[in-house]
Amino acid sequence: MVCLGNICRSPLAEGILQHKVMLAGLNWKIDSAGTGNYHIGEPPHILSRKVADLNGIDISQQRCRQFRASDMVDFDRIYVMDHDNYNEVKRMSGPIWDETKTMLILDEMEAADNTVPDPWYGTEKDYHHVFGLLSAACDSIIEKYGSIQ
Repeated sequence: MVCLGNICRSPLAEGILQHKVMLAGLNWKIDSAGTGNYHIGEPPHILSRKVADLNGIDISQQRCRQFRASDMVDFDRIYVMDHDNYNEVKRMSGPIWDETKTMLILDEMEAADNTVPDPWYGTEKDYHHVFGLLSAACDSIIEKYGSIQ
């Protein structure tokens, strides 16, 4: 799961998918990162933590990290929150870029608008909206890949 700072969207996506994977009894490794280096080592945004907690998901132990080219090798799929970060993941991956494993997360549910909005400057309502989008996308991911172990 990749966004810009790894503080709002991608930590929520990591927590949501990890929670759903656990409930489904799947053995998947889930992680998140940011293309920027603004918040390395910090916990997710307080509103991301609050909204996750209100939905029964604890993301308080996550720590922000920056995307690395090696992530392209270490993970089967790289889900990105928006087009700018998709292009940045491609740039940061360099020669090991793999377009077959990198996609916008909302493409998994064939959304008309495939960009997860960044709630950073928004209100708590915006974080709830992002949580709903990511939860639906994670449901689609499990439905699509849950039988593939």
